Amino acid sequence: MNAEHERPDARRAAAEERLKALKNFRAIATRFDKRAYVFHGTVTVVSIRL
Repeated sequence: MNAEHERPDARRAAAEERLKALKNFRAIATRFDKRAYVFHGTVTVVSIRL
């Protein structure tokens, strides 16, 4: 199914599941890094691993 034709609630559910998976990593859930660019890098690396 094409992303354009998906129901909005299905897309939202998929996004919420991805955020839930990201929050399983302690550094992201607690915003451990003080600098935004380090936090962004951490989110990027974890997203690639998922």
